[in-house]
Amino acid sequence: MAKIVILGAGIAGHVAAAHLRRKLPKKHEVLVVSPNSNYQWIPSNIWVGIGRMKSEQILFPLPPLYKKKGIGYKQAKVTTFHPEGDAETPKPYVNVEYVVGDHKGKTEKVTYDYLINATGPKLAFDMTEGLNPGTNKAYSVCTYTHAEHAWHALNTLIQEMKQGKKAKILIGTGHAKSTCQGAAFEYILNVEKELRRHGVRDMAEVTWIANEHELGDFGMDGMLMSYGNNIMKSSEMVEMVFEDRGIKWIIGAGVNKIEDGVAHYETLDGEFHTETYDFAMLIPAFSGHGFKAYDKDNNDITKKLFKGFMIVDADYTPRPYEEWSVQDWPETYQNPTYDNIFAPGIAFAPPHAISKPRTSKNGTPISPAPPRTGMPSGMTAKLVADNIIDMINGKKDLHHKGSMGNMGAACIASAGYGMTQGSGVSITTFPIVPDYHKYPDTQGRKLGKTFGSIGLAGHWLKLALHYAFIYKAKMKPFWWLIPE
Repeated sequence: MAKIVILGAGIAGHVAAAHLRRKLPKKHEVLVVSPNSNYQWIPSNIWVGIGRMKSEQILFPLPPLYKKKGIGYKQAKVTTFHPEGDAETPKPYVNVEYVVGDHKGKTEKVTYDYLINATGPKLAFDMTEGLNPGTNKAYSVCTYTHAEHAWHALNTLIQEMKQGKKAKILIGTGHAKSTCQGAAFEYILNVEKELRRHGVRDMAEVTWIANEHELGDFGMDGMLMSYGNNIMKSSEMVEMVFEDRGIKWIIGAGVNKIEDGVAHYETLDGEFHTETYDFAMLIPAFSGHGFKAYDKDNNDITKKLFKGFMIVDADYTPRPYEEWSVQDWPETYQNPTYDNIFAPGIAFAPPHAISKPRTSKNGTPISPAPPRTGMPSGMTAKLVADNIIDMINGKKDLHHKGSMGNMGAACIASAGYGMTQGSGVSITTFPIVPDYHKYPDTQGRKLGKTFGSIGLAGHWLKLALHYAFIYKAKMKPFWWLIPE
């Protein structure tokens, strides 16, 4: 009998647990360890942040579902990794600390045969001075509770605007190395739409601020795409959308300090500026959780497992940007030192950025970190689950592979909620990491598989996906037929 322990119950962890439990005989144990007892469909947080959805519409409790499906669950957080065990416990284990109930604060050794690290990122608000959700008039939509607070503050401002107050709204990235520009992009378009719906758009100045060197970079080095019968750069598409909606933009900006209604930032030109606001939503930097790892003799081996995030089968050799390749990216998400440990989704350490790194004239790095959220998280989690199943069944080689350098992704970015007046920006890209050798004339991606469109159908599709993926996450009948 094998015991598979999954750390984290976000998209990657939950997908892995679901597929493992469905495909493995009951004699094998699947155990999820997560400090969060609710599953949340994170892509819909932006709708909570504009008051168009309630938190209960995007989440559900995990313990009843896991009990029904035969998946073990501990509401705890991992603290240390012990991939060789120790003198007292010869099996590999992780130390976990309970976070609720009678066992709160107590630690336990959780042994495993296979370990999936799906802990995702730490929301590193502390890396930007003064950036703390709900303070200094700055908010977040990274969690459903953050999004609820953001809507409360935004709605209060909207009511004040109805009474004649002029307002400035600032949305984008809150650190020079932030990723997840897509969530901020969705949110600014939805906020702008809500201002129109409430009849106060003329009372607000709406500004985008981001560490991208040009609009539409999204941490993916931008893209050249098919747009109807035309070929368009993502920068041109986003500029078109912003101009159409009267949204101003500040790019190449590394926000480094937040005060009450004031964002301080440095530009790639090396200049320092401030931007005032009455409401801000700024995405923080993402970082690893700072886990420690020890061998059987209690020696620190953290560097064998972690490079900020977890080390996997990527090529981490330091090289100039011009020598980076899609071949550097992992295919199995397996740790090279301990072959029973995997890290799908955001938990794995990328070999390098996707967008070209840029620094200001002062030497400050200002460029997006590579995104690994959403669809790639689900696909890599399923891949890892399938490989573990093969290993349990005696197969030595890992047959399931999927690099972000040969993997496509689709993103439906909400541009405003409404069954008749809503809008969505639909973008597909192939591959996620551009392959400049294979597609040298189209910025590393294949036209026809990389395309964009804007319209009401995009909103309907995103709303349909919301309900489809909640259905899938609840493991309803035939859930596995819905792709990742």
